[in-house]
Amino acid sequence: MRFSTNSFLSVIERVGNRLPDPATLFVIGCAAVLAASAGAVAIGWTVPHPTKLGTTVEATNLLSVTGIRWIWLNAVKNFVEFKPLGVVLVAMLGIGVAERSGLFGALLKLIVLATPPKLLTPTVVFAGVMSSAAADAGYVILPPLAAAVFAKAGRAPLAGLAAVTFGIAGGFSANLLLTSLDPLLQGITLQAARLVDPHINVRVDCNWYFMMASTVLLVALGWIVNGRLIERRFDRATINEHIARCGLEVSGPDRVDATERRGLAAATIAALVVVAVVAAMIFLPGWPLHGEEEIAPGRIGPVWAEALVPILFVGFLIPGIAYGVAAGSVRSDRDVARSMNETMAAMGSYLVLAFFAGQFVKWLEKSNLGLMVAVEGTALLKPLAGSNHILLPGIIVFVAIINLLMSSASAKWLAIAPVLVPLGMGLGLSPELTQAAYRVGDSVTNPITPLNAYLPVILVAIRRYAPNAGLGTIISLLLPYSLSAFVVWTAFLVLWVQLGIPLGP
Repeated sequence: MRFSTNSFLSVIERVGNRLPDPATLFVIGCAAVLAASAGAVAIGWTVPHPTKLGTTVEATNLLSVTGIRWIWLNAVKNFVEFKPLGVVLVAMLGIGVAERSGLFGALLKLIVLATPPKLLTPTVVFAGVMSSAAADAGYVILPPLAAAVFAKAGRAPLAGLAAVTFGIAGGFSANLLLTSLDPLLQGITLQAARLVDPHINVRVDCNWYFMMASTVLLVALGWIVNGRLIERRFDRATINEHIARCGLEVSGPDRVDATERRGLAAATIAALVVVAVVAAMIFLPGWPLHGEEEIAPGRIGPVWAEALVPILFVGFLIPGIAYGVAAGSVRSDRDVARSMNETMAAMGSYLVLAFFAGQFVKWLEKSNLGLMVAVEGTALLKPLAGSNHILLPGIIVFVAIINLLMSSASAKWLAIAPVLVPLGMGLGLSPELTQAAYRVGDSVTNPITPLNAYLPVILVAIRRYAPNAGLGTIISLLLPYSLSAFVVWTAFLVLWVQLGIPLGP
């Protein structure tokens, strides 16, 4: 069984890596959107608007004069507004200083020494799942860190990267805490449910119990899949080759030396000062990051959440400088500037990918094709009425497929909730249960969807160890997690409902 599974994944990797460069694939995707948008307009395809009753949504022809003008006028805007671009570049400035000053190396040694070898995998999966509390920051910080932790422990770096990426992407909806995703989805669910019952109420924490239990489930699942399937794909020679490429010393000192301890102490003090200052700005009335504001039309959110990227920048920069000064690796401002310059120089391939990915995502959004497919697809669920055993998996499969075309959790739910929630209520599903099923389906294909906005970030991290890696490498690493999560998490939700356990308070 192990041989056949490894062979299957190896075939996927080889075939996937023979595809054109990811940037070229996004160019091909753009061409497909152009042709599909023109075809949809030519046949007069329309769908009922999900929120505006009595109106319809039609495709926008990007091959028309108006569409082509929009493409030319918005090319730069589409690149600049590509969601991960600012997050990655700004955060990496601070991360680069922390890495090149030696802080990350000392932290890696400390983590490896402090974590029992058997618990290394569940630790990184858990960190990935919990990272959704900081929105998308986990995609930038954790994959390269987890790969380096595994490398430092003498284990396959790509296995560590895959484990934490599954936690971040596949476990995006799960968490022990309520995250910004909970009020975002709840508001959309409530609005959709009141189309049927104007007096109904849906709580923000309506899925909290289920998502806390799902966190434990996904950590255990990631632990098993990583140990039984992913790590066994790498022989000792391949692991040593990957470790050698990143320059980490596996057989180094088995303790943190005096210089590193001095640097870590200074970094810890600096980090505590940063945390105290940021916490004061968030919690003290009248301070810059206190309170809430409108972060999108009709959507209120905390001010600090919009400042998360510069918070990350400072949170890595200041401790990195403090470590370097104490350890002697940072002697002047030139050392700090050089670290930032070297970090940005290494991001060239990411910028190329981001440009074409940004065009593709915006073109698909402008054409309305993703929205229209999502609305049409909900009609396919009506024949599944009558049993939660069939309907719930049907919703999860539908959302998982739509997630391959629309990766944004909020945009996708905005499109389908006004149809899916009333449909579920009519078939005996509560709005809370429909939302829980949506969250499962939205998460399980996140690791493998080509429209994941942070796919270029993951690929850059992988290529540090395997320079010839491509989309096939990513899919072969993460497909076992996605398939396992789909089966196990779906069955878990059905069992949860059958046992009558409340989804939330």
